[in-house]
Amino acid sequence: MKTMNYESSKWSRDAIDDVIVDEAELARRRKKRRIIVAVVVVLAVAVAAYMLLGRGSGTQAPAPAAKGAQGQQLPTVTVLVPGREEVPAILSATGTLAAVRDMPVGVAGEGGQIERVLVEPGDWVNAGQPLAIINRSVQAQESAQLAAQIEVARADLRLAQNELDRAQALVSRGFISQADMDRKRATRDATAARVRVAQANFGASRARIGRLDIRAPTPGLVLTRSVEAGQVVGAGSGALFRIAARGEMELLARLPQADLARLAVGVPVTVTPVGSARTYPGAIHQISPVIDAQSRQGVVRIRIPYDRELRPGGFASAQIRAGSVNAPLLPESAVLTDDQGSYVYIVGPNDSVIRRSVRVGSVTDRGVAIAEGLQGNEQVVESAGAFLNPGERIRPERGRRRRN
Repeated sequence: MKTMNYESSKWSRDAIDDVIVDEAELARRRKKRRIIVAVVVVLAVAVAAYMLLGRGSGTQAPAPAAKGAQGQQLPTVTVLVPGREEVPAILSATGTLAAVRDMPVGVAGEGGQIERVLVEPGDWVNAGQPLAIINRSVQAQESAQLAAQIEVARADLRLAQNELDRAQALVSRGFISQADMDRKRATRDATAARVRVAQANFGASRARIGRLDIRAPTPGLVLTRSVEAGQVVGAGSGALFRIAARGEMELLARLPQADLARLAVGVPVTVTPVGSARTYPGAIHQISPVIDAQSRQGVVRIRIPYDRELRPGGFASAQIRAGSVNAPLLPESAVLTDDQGSYVYIVGPNDSVIRRSVRVGSVTDRGVAIAEGLQGNEQVVESAGAFLNPGERIRPERGRRRRN
C-alpha cells in the first residue's frame, strides 16, 4: 500500500510539472479586464454628472408618452400654429442670359475676299467701327475711271461755255442767228448735266467701296465672329459677327401665370449667375403678353447693366421683389417635398396626422411663406414630419406660437 501511494503521488507531481503557463495570455486578459472596468466607471460618472446637472438647471424629466387605443406609446411631436403675417413677396425664377439686342452683322455691299479681320469676340466696338476689310482693288480702279470721266465732262463744259460767250458777242452784229444761240446754249446745258452725271457715278462708286468694309451698326460687345482672312463673302453669307447692342444683357426668366399678374415693368430684381457668388441688380423691362399653352408659364425679361462677367447663354437665378403678402410663415423643417410636390403635416381629429399639400411662396431668413394650402390656424408639425405617416396618431406638444 505504501508503494502504491508513493507512485500515485509521484505521478501527480509530474502531471503538474507538464502544464505550461502562458504569461502573455494572462497579461492580455488582465489588460482587457482593466479596460472594461475603466469604461464602466466613466459611464457611471457621466450618468451621475448628467443627473446632477439636470437637477441643477431645474429641468424636469419628460412626461411619459401617451398610449394609444391598443396600449402602444404615442410619439411626442412638437407642433406650432403659424398664424398669418406680412411677408415680403419674393418670387424665385430661373432662366437664360441673353443680349437685349443681339444684332447680326453681315455683308452690306456686293462682298468680295476678306483682307483683314480687325476684332475678336469680347472686344468693345463703337458705331461705324470697321470689323473686317474686303479687298477693293477692282472697285478702286473703277472709281478712278469715273473720276477721270468727271474731268472730261468738265472740260467739255468749259468749251461749251466759251463758245456760248463768243456767240453772244457776235449776235448783236448779226453774224449769228438766234437759232444758233439756242443750240449753243443747249449744248452748254447738256454738257453741264453730263458733269453732274459723272459726279453722281463717282459718288456711287465711293459709296460701294465704303460698304465693302463690314462695320459695327451700333456700339456694343462683339459676341461671335465667323469669318477669316481670305474667305470670300457675299450677300448670302449670313451673319459674320454678332454684337450685343450697348452691351446690355437680360435674363429670360419663366414664371407661372399667377405670378406674372403680380409683376410690373420696373420691379427691381437681383440676378445671380450659376456658379457665381456675385449678384447683379436689374429690373423688369418687359413682361410677355403670351402664356405657353403647355407649361402655363410666361417669360419675364429682366434687363441687367453691362458687365464682362455676364455671358449670353449662361444660366442664372433671379429674386424678384413683388411687394408683400399676408401668409403663414413656417420654418423650413416643417415643409417637406416629394414627387407630388410640397406638403406639411397637420394635426387632425383624435391627434392623427394629416398630409396637407401647399404651395410655397417666398423664402426668407425668417422662414418659408405658404402661398396656398394653409389658413394659419392649423397645428403644423414643426420638424418631425419625415418620420411620420398620414393617419398616424401622435401626442402633440405646442411649441412657440408665431406672432401675427
